[in-house]
Amino acid sequence: MFTTLDTFALIAYLGVIVAMGLYLSRKNHDFHDYMFGGGRMPWWSIGISLIATSVSASTFLGNPAETFQGDMTYLMFNIGSLVSIMIVAVWFIPRFQRMKVVSAYELLEITFSRPVRLLAASFYTAHLLLRTGILLYGPALVLSQMLGLNIYLAICITAFIAIVYTWFGGLKAVVWTDVLQFFVLAGGGLLALWTCTEAVGGWAELSEAAIEAGKTKWFDTTVDPSQAGNFLSAGVAYIVFDLAIRGCDQQFVQRYMSCRDAFEANRGSYLSLLLGALIGLLFFWVGAALYVYFEVTRVTFLPPALGVNEIFPYFILHVLPPGLTGLLVAAIFAAAMSSLDSAVTALANTTVTDFLPHNEDVKKCPKGTLLRARMWVLFWGVIGTLAAFVCVAGEQSLLTKALFFTSLFIGPLLGLFLCAFFFPYLASRAVIIGAVLGMASLLPFSTIPVIPAEWFQPVYPLSWTWKPLVSMSFCLITAHIANLFVRSNGEETVP
Repeated sequence: MFTTLDTFALIAYLGVIVAMGLYLSRKNHDFHDYMFGGGRMPWWSIGISLIATSVSASTFLGNPAETFQGDMTYLMFNIGSLVSIMIVAVWFIPRFQRMKVVSAYELLEITFSRPVRLLAASFYTAHLLLRTGILLYGPALVLSQMLGLNIYLAICITAFIAIVYTWFGGLKAVVWTDVLQFFVLAGGGLLALWTCTEAVGGWAELSEAAIEAGKTKWFDTTVDPSQAGNFLSAGVAYIVFDLAIRGCDQQFVQRYMSCRDAFEANRGSYLSLLLGALIGLLFFWVGAALYVYFEVTRVTFLPPALGVNEIFPYFILHVLPPGLTGLLVAAIFAAAMSSLDSAVTALANTTVTDFLPHNEDVKKCPKGTLLRARMWVLFWGVIGTLAAFVCVAGEQSLLTKALFFTSLFIGPLLGLFLCAFFFPYLASRAVIIGAVLGMASLLPFSTIPVIPAEWFQPVYPLSWTWKPLVSMSFCLITAHIANLFVRSNGEETVP
């Protein structure tokens, strides 16, 4: 159970996080300091921050559940990630660094027009807001059950702390708290794995039992686009999905631009891949260890009505000794806050640089823009909290809806960037038409959440890994077709 010592450990951790944000606020003198760390952040801190943002609570809580009921085949996603990072290193990061963009979507205005930039920024904002609500709701649901809190209160506590240190410290606070939170997250996984290992008789016994139970299987050669856990989906189609995130997401671009140059940004990017693979492997092994602990050696019995997603929280609360329980709960808070702080910073940056009228040049770092950035951090923090409230009301069905709408946005968003890189001669109206039709191309392959199932069934249901590939491809093809008609109507294209 949660003891006084656990409460002390949790409060101490949250206090350290807030103190870091207050301390780092002294070094923010203008917009560039606040949003990009002055362009002087160490590459290794950026690499850790990238993976801390990407991991979220889904890895801490989801990976153990995935292995407990299945195996480790989701490790194959690292194959797709390696290819996507190599592409980002060659085509995306050098371009962003060379052009000194303040927003990823500034590049689209330079190449095409301001409407294209606004469309891309709108796609990104909608995608990230949906994701933020889910990533804040999931951990809060677990924390409310573990600590006996009202779920709305759990959401508010997590959001309030993240907003406070982000408001004061900006990207510096986000990055350095992400570094701390990554080590808390990894430490929590190691503690859980060590506790299980000691209880079942050692690593040899644990690994042997896990292998015999089939929990260590990580490679699946089946070919089924409707399933995500096979090589074709995770190792091939996932390349496009991950490329859309690492190359077009303002959270990532903001960190690339906080490094001194493209070389250091790439070092941080590759470090994030290595750490992501290791942290994923760690928590998959936590799930295997929990299976051996509860189902093979039966050191302790699980309550009969416990769901697979509740097993790890049950272990944290009822098996770990006092003090360690508080640290593991702090790790869940860390995962939730590292997702929210990055989201609100990126959304604030996008709002100031992409949506607001350019009556001030943010590249010259005016003091007024710094204040506006802080106000938008507060605004998006509140909106992200409300999005999590909506998730509570929608319960499980909202996750399906969020995944559907998110898949609509990131494929066409990547298509816009590829048009800018390789087909800059396209007319801006043609690119916009391509992006919209790219979104529409997913309808035959998806269940539409807002339409009753008896009214519409997909022609062939694709897994979420394939949808960005489909929408991106349709975006590129239809943009070229539309360009022929736009040109015939007299709109000039860029030579």
